[in-house]
Amino acid sequence: MLSRKLLSNLKFLRCFTTNTSIDKNEVEFFSRLSSEWWNETGTFKPLHSYNKLRVPFIREGLIQNGVVDLKYLNTSKVLKGLRILDVGCGGGILTESLSRLGADVTGLDADNEAIKAAENHLKVSNIEGLSYSASSVEHHAIENEEIYDAVVASEILEHVINKDSFIENCLKCLKPKGLIFFTTINKTIIADILGIQIAECIGLVPEGTHEIDKFIHPHELQRILEKYNCQTKLVHGMRYNFLSNTWSWTSDTSINYGLYAVKYN
Repeated sequence: MLSRKLLSNLKFLRCFTTNTSIDKNEVEFFSRLSSEWWNETGTFKPLHSYNKLRVPFIREGLIQNGVVDLKYLNTSKVLKGLRILDVGCGGGILTESLSRLGADVTGLDADNEAIKAAENHLKVSNIEGLSYSASSVEHHAIENEEIYDAVVASEILEHVINKDSFIENCLKCLKPKGLIFFTTINKTIIADILGIQIAECIGLVPEGTHEIDKFIHPHELQRILEKYNCQTKLVHGMRYNFLSNTWSWTSDTSINYGLYAVKYN
């Protein structure tokens, strides 16, 4: 009889080879940048400042949809008691911030080097209720079905090759009535010009970070979510000012946008 661990590994191999959303080239690309994750003035500087917008985006979404325990509402641990999965967590920039709000957070990434960077920083941060796993979401979903109150996929959707599979497996991990959060890039000409060509030209992001073909329109993302019985609750534009390294809300979704939805079954 096959052991439980061997069966799990066989399931992972089948999942990885037939229906994976992982782009190996993307993993290799970001692996080369692993030493940069916690350099707040380096390659990932925009992601560090992005937390000032995306953390409240997630927090307020959970509050407004009744996921948060009211007894923690006006405390510094407003997300206490919640389990959150941060898919494509990289070095843990967003993961740590969510954990500091009291949630039990699992950071998930297919890049082993990014997870090592996240775990090394965690040793310094010493945050409770935070763990990391070097894995695909397809593999993670096998043994973690419907256990999370929220799933976060921030700045990862534009790096996967099979968005349908990626979203489906994110939702497998999510409890009914749980929330899924995305921040990503719209598939527009202006996003191509500003988000790729100019951003790479001025050194805002390393050359090869993004490909226009992997961007996704908000309505396309909504359609995939509806396919898996999710209702979109909010779509909002986000704007980055590279001169001041600050993010702000905007009604314009032509470049960056945030979207969250509720899973109904």
